Amino acid sequence: MTSRNAAATKQRILDQAKRQFAQHAYAAVTVKGVADAAGVSPNLITRYFGGKDGLFLAATRVEIPVADSFGGDRSELGSRLAASIVRRWSGPPGEDPLLVLQRASGERPEAAEALAAFLDTNSLEPLRRYLRDSGLDDADARGRAAAIDAFVLGVSTRRRVLRSELGDPAELEAWLGATIQRLADG
Repeated sequence: MTSRNAAATKQRILDQAKRQFAQHAYAAVTVKGVADAAGVSPNLITRYFGGKDGLFLAATRVEIPVADSFGGDRSELGSRLAASIVRRWSGPPGEDPLLVLQRASGERPEAAEALAAFLDTNSLEPLRRYLRDSGLDDADARGRAAAIDAFVLGVSTRRRVLRSELGDPAELEAWLGATIQRLADG
């Protein structure tokens, strides 16, 4: 097997793992199931990822450019954030590692830690800085950022983790945008 094929095989395994962890709880996903879906031997999962735990950690690496929504005027923050959120939520299963972490956080302490660390570093803190830089004092910016973070996480948990329907994406985006904007404006 050439290294190029090895890289492609590893990526195919990872793609299948992301889909399965996004659709099912950690306990329901098996190495054999991921291997079968990827068309490889289960031994390759052990070779590339060290087993199910390593595969889970690789599948849940979160790199979402949330801070891209923080450019521009504060009066349009809600619509920018809502558009980014709904686009990610409406994507194919396995496209959103945050969903994987949310679903696994109740049964995997490392998933809860990874989710909290991601939200703190890539969402809550940049949002606080953005709000502060838009003219709010630090305490007000911190409180509003925490409210937006809690609101979005709550909606995500209700609509995605508990497997309720997202509903019409355009209506969801409008509602999220308006609510986030109210929270940002105080």
